[in-house]
Amino acid sequence: MKLTNKATVVNVALPSIGADFGVDGHALTWVVVGYTITGGGLLMLGGRLGDVLGRRRILLLGTALFGTASLLAGLAPSFILLVTARLLQGVGEALALPAAMAVIVLMFPEGPRRSRALSVWAAVASCGLVLGFVVSGIVTELFGWRWIFLVSVPFILVVLAAAVFLVPSERPAESMSSDLPGSLLLIAAPLLFTLGVVEAGKADSTLPWLPPVALVGAAVAGALFIRVERRSRNPLVPLRFFRSRPRVLANLATALLSAALSTSFLLFAYYLQDRLGAGPLRAGLTMLPLAVSLIVASVLVPGLLGQWGARVCVLAGICSTVLAMAAIALVSHFEATGLAMIPAMVFIAAGMGLGTVGLQYVAVTGVTEDAGIASGIQRAADQLGGSTGITICVGVGFAPALEGTDPFLAGSLLATVGLAAAGLVAWRISLPAAVTERPLG
Repeated sequence: MKLTNKATVVNVALPSIGADFGVDGHALTWVVVGYTITGGGLLMLGGRLGDVLGRRRILLLGTALFGTASLLAGLAPSFILLVTARLLQGVGEALALPAAMAVIVLMFPEGPRRSRALSVWAAVASCGLVLGFVVSGIVTELFGWRWIFLVSVPFILVVLAAAVFLVPSERPAESMSSDLPGSLLLIAAPLLFTLGVVEAGKADSTLPWLPPVALVGAAVAGALFIRVERRSRNPLVPLRFFRSRPRVLANLATALLSAALSTSFLLFAYYLQDRLGAGPLRAGLTMLPLAVSLIVASVLVPGLLGQWGARVCVLAGICSTVLAMAAIALVSHFEATGLAMIPAMVFIAAGMGLGTVGLQYVAVTGVTEDAGIASGIQRAADQLGGSTGITICVGVGFAPALEGTDPFLAGSLLATVGLAAAGLVAWRISLPAAVTERPLG
């Protein structure tokens, strides 16, 4: 139950949005990361609400909010309202995604059925991630950028109807307490970090004090979040959940992998349009091979999990993306065409399919009553990792201190380093024999 990924569907349309509202690239960063920050920051609260109030109820609420925000984004008369709509889209996803993934985890027991279900989930999510570029290019070129949001509304209505008939209802818990302070701090930390990094990258900033203040505020918010979670009677993220070393490493590797891959997708859109002068349609179609590669990889993952195990699948996927990203950084230095980059892009997509499913499998292994929390944490790591990667790419790659340096090359090298770090983390994951040997039996 995942629609075209709204974190990527706007990337190809960003130049058109900027031209319509008269805003620069730094401001446009908020159109992308505003969605992922609120989505990632509230995912664990969404998972908790699903566990307490019922996954079906929260799934319907989140999907309805997402659809309403999509309509608002398509009709937004100002840039501020567009960013507001993107923030609300993130809230809707934060409610709907953990509920949907928890339903999968609870409906399918560990082993062959769950790994197949998760592979289908990852296939839909991953294809949405890349097809977002294609859809964005076609729709923006033919109808205008507003329709990349409006076109999803009818599909959201279909998802709502399907959830009503297919997802079983649950009885709400007798009592409920939510960790609202923890949720607010989890949003405040990445928002302040993004503000600090993006403002630091502006050459003509009129508020030179803002970046350091924002970055210090982000660090304080992060520290307070940990303190609040330790003292809360009903923490948003129970610290006992992190006693599982494989689970902690899987979520950390997910964050690093998402940071690098989200950066690479944004860089592709930038390179094709800004450097090569491609229009939205051509740029979107150039990304199509990534979608095909993701589909093939996701179809093959269940069998590979059984033959290789989750850890080997993750390492193979990350190694593929590291080598391909390094190759892209190299060929871009020689002003390569979009077609010349397609082979490396295909390997990045295939590696993403292998790595994502393997990490998802590890992240939810051994959970029962905490299925909503487990799925929320896993998705939060994905979303917040992606927003952090994009923020660093824009803030560092386009920083005044690097004036004269190729932003695409700088961003590609940063993504390569992030992928290598994800590989080192994944290398340290150890799993029970039942998972590492043959999870599919």
